Amino acid sequence: MSSASILTPSEAARGRTLLYVREWFIRSALFLCAMVSIATTVGIVWVLIAESVSFFRVVPVFDFLTGTRWAPLIEPKSFGVLPLICGTSLVAGGALLVAVPIGLASALFMSEFSPAGLRNVLKPMLEILAGIPTVVYGYFALTFITPKILQPLFQSTEIFNAASAAIVVGIMIIPTIASLGDDALRAVPRTLREAAYALSATKLEVSTRVVFPAAASGIVASILLALGRAIGETMAVAIAAGAMPRLSLNPLKSIETLTAFIVEVAGGDTPAGGVEYQTIFAVGLTLFVITLSINFIARAVLNRFKESYE
Repeated sequence: MSSASILTPSEAARGRTLLYVREWFIRSALFLCAMVSIATTVGIVWVLIAESVSFFRVVPVFDFLTGTRWAPLIEPKSFGVLPLICGTSLVAGGALLVAVPIGLASALFMSEFSPAGLRNVLKPMLEILAGIPTVVYGYFALTFITPKILQPLFQSTEIFNAASAAIVVGIMIIPTIASLGDDALRAVPRTLREAAYALSATKLEVSTRVVFPAAASGIVASILLALGRAIGETMAVAIAAGAMPRLSLNPLKSIETLTAFIVEVAGGDTPAGGVEYQTIFAVGLTLFVITLSINFIARAVLNRFKESYE
């Protein structure tokens, strides 16, 4: 070994110091990135709660959560949020009726029946749906689904209606269910499939009676995550469903969702600081609690799914 390759004690100490400084800088940068995410979440929650407290000083929480009439901008004013929750539930539930069968069928085909080459083409094409702007879906519902499909079938269909909004939102969340469902199905151990084949089961029986039940936790989690996306959808619903808050389960009628109301007030002429303006924070807090609860449930199901195969 040449003498040039031997470091003196001072040079070795300097090298260790530089390495320590570099590692400290990287750790600090990563920590700051994590803190930015946490601080953003805390800031959002703080704003929602602070403004909602001012609102609930005027409107009792019980009246807000149980009232059946929502009219904060017109006289006589009423602040019952149930019509908005009903409209949101109607759209989200209808979206699941559209997305769950198509999404799970797509996931099952890509995981169990599709050749590898075809799957590599189908999955990216399916996920392209998630990249289409939501406002495009809204205009698609308004100009095609309602006049070309719903109104010829049901004469009582209004121009703005919950059914068309549910259909387009269902199309939007298909990639979520299909992609996560495909991952869940492919995570099932190969040994379960081979054991079923050894008992003379057909491919369809293996897929539907062995693989699908084994991946049930992951599939349920994908559906819950898609439900959270459907509840939080804004522009497509605001365009397609209208702005008529009503406590009705008729999907052919115009309704208003939690997100659509926020858009209506935030983009209107409602003066800031009044109780009418503060309604968007109370509604936003309600929406935040609903979606957060769904995300917690989905995360718990996902963790159970992962632990089952570790």
